[in-house]
Amino acid sequence: MKHILIVEDDMTFSVMLQTWLAKKGFSVLSAAGVLAAKKILAEENVDLALCDLRLPDGEGIDLLEWIRVGNRSVPVIVMTSYAAIPSAVQAMKLGAKDYVAKPINPEELLQKINEALAATSVPAVREEPASTAGGEESPYLEGQSEAARQLYSYVKLVAPTTMSVLINGASGTGKEYVAKRIHQLSKRADKPFVAIDCGAIPKDLAASEFFGHKKGAFTGAIGDKTGAFVEANGGTIFLDEIGNLSYDVQIQLLRVLQERKVKPVGTTTEVKVDVRLIAATNEDLKAAITAGMFREDLYHRINEFTINMPRLCERGEDILLFANFFLDQANRELEKPVPGFLPEAMAQICRYRWPGNLREMRNTILRAALLSQGTPIGVEHLGIDAAGEPSSIMLHDPDSERSKILSALRQCSGNKSKAAELLGIDRKTLYNKLKLYRIE
Repeated sequence: MKHILIVEDDMTFSVMLQTWLAKKGFSVLSAAGVLAAKKILAEENVDLALCDLRLPDGEGIDLLEWIRVGNRSVPVIVMTSYAAIPSAVQAMKLGAKDYVAKPINPEELLQKINEALAATSVPAVREEPASTAGGEESPYLEGQSEAARQLYSYVKLVAPTTMSVLINGASGTGKEYVAKRIHQLSKRADKPFVAIDCGAIPKDLAASEFFGHKKGAFTGAIGDKTGAFVEANGGTIFLDEIGNLSYDVQIQLLRVLQERKVKPVGTTTEVKVDVRLIAATNEDLKAAITAGMFREDLYHRINEFTINMPRLCERGEDILLFANFFLDQANRELEKPVPGFLPEAMAQICRYRWPGNLREMRNTILRAALLSQGTPIGVEHLGIDAAGEPSSIMLHDPDSERSKILSALRQCSGNKSKAAELLGIDRKTLYNKLKLYRIE
């Protein structure tokens, strides 16, 4: 797969170009200015650059000069308006392989890309319909923003070590994906990855879930159970929302991490385990320590390396990339041919703060794709108001809110994850609401 860098400050145009090139089989990076482009070219393998001539922090010609002086062999195709053709000619003199005039003709651009790559002994990419692209698509998009690059540089740095990792971040930011990525890049990649949602485990069953139990150890223990730590032996255990563990279970967990042994409930036999711990939380554990709700010694044991997850609204150019990514998923799930977003919908997506982060965006776009019935998604399909607040199914009136929750649980046959998705909230929020309204 060949790597193309798009240097363009018009985010909407850049994302549409990225999406189109990705469907043609390219790996695409993006930069919104000259400095960002230089950084990528210095750090990444780039086979070709598509560069606008007018950029916020300089001219595309400045980038061409930098490439020429540094003896870099990256072919550049400049993009320009008809009015700036003389500048494009100047760019050609400085080493640009070719230029294309805006508005871009896709077929012409693909031809020029293939010609430029062929001229540098790089195999050309065949023109194929997007629907015939082979290979399994990743269930997640890492993004190309500076925040994403920093995040995944930390992932690559810590993954090969044996350090315990604490992932801090709001609900819906992708903490479990980061945990899985650390495991995949570690020396334990061929061993199990076991994820436990600590917020979903009843307090009296936590020890059994973690360490297992013997048949008859307590009421309801109708058979032996293998705990998560034994299941993850040799691999990685991921404890999501670790701040929800009771103080008693925290003590047991600390002992296991120190001694590398577990004792199933109802037995006196200790079982050796070798696991790497990755924990995640959306809470302030230091505040919980001060309040006496979380053990400080456990905090230091799980926090040998910290990764802070950026919110979706902090990820700049990734926002529209994720929107298109989730639309592709929605089209497959709903079997709908929704072609894309109208410009005003893209602007609304970029303005909105996305308090529920990636999870909220996925649900919003899935719903919008269903409502649009095969036409481009408009603002009216998104359910986001002009002030950037969601038109949520949840209400401020407690009686109405309780009624909505009960109705959603009935529709989902008691499945809390599905009910939360239906309500447009994350699972943690639903659990808190259930506790608040004393809903069993």
